[in-house]
Amino acid sequence: MIKLVVGLGNPGKKYERTRHNVGFMVVDELLKKLRVKEYTQECLSHVYKVKVLNREVLVAKPQTYMNNSGLAVLNLLEEYELSPKDMMVVYDDLDLPLGRIRLRLEGSSGGHHGVESIIKEIKSENFARLRIGIGRPKNKDKVVEYVLSPFEPEEEQILYAVLDRASECVLRCLELSPEESMSFCNAPIEV
Repeated sequence: MIKLVVGLGNPGKKYERTRHNVGFMVVDELLKKLRVKEYTQECLSHVYKVKVLNREVLVAKPQTYMNNSGLAVLNLLEEYELSPKDMMVVYDDLDLPLGRIRLRLEGSSGGHHGVESIIKEIKSENFARLRIGIGRPKNKDKVVEYVLSPFEPEEEQILYAVLDRASECVLRCLELSPEESMSFCNAPIEV
C-alpha cells in the first residue's frame, strides 16, 4: 500500500515550469484535486499530509535539487518508518515521448540522476515509479539544456492532459494499488 508519494524536481522559481520538474507538476495537480495547500518543511522536503479513503498519505517535494533527491527520500523513509515498497516516485523520462506515462513497480534508474540518487541512498530498486514522458532533444548533446527548459507553447495542451491523467493515476494507486492501476496508468492519453 502506497503511504508516500514523492514528486521529483528542482526547487525555486527558475525551474518551476521546466521539463525536469514535471514530477513536481504532477504532485501539484494531485494536491489541487485533493484541495491541499498546507505543508511542513521537514526531511529536506515540502511534506503535505493528505487523506485518501480515511487514511493519511504523505506527498513530498524534495528541496535538495534533483541529483540529491535520495537524501530527502532516505530522511522521509526513516522519519516515518516506511519501507521502499510503501513509496511511489513520480519523475520525468527522456525515453518516453511527451503524452505518454508509464507505471512500473520496480527497476533500475534508467539513467535518471534523481532516481539514481534514491536507489543509492535507500539501497533498493523496489519502489513504484510513475515515469512522465518529456521526449528527447533532437541534438543529444543538449540534454541538460533540454530538461531545464520550459515546455513549448504548442506542447501545453498535451502537458495538461498528461498532468491530469498522471495525477489520476497516482490517486488510483493510493485508492487501490499500483498493481491494480497498471492498465489505467499505462493506457494511451487522449488529447
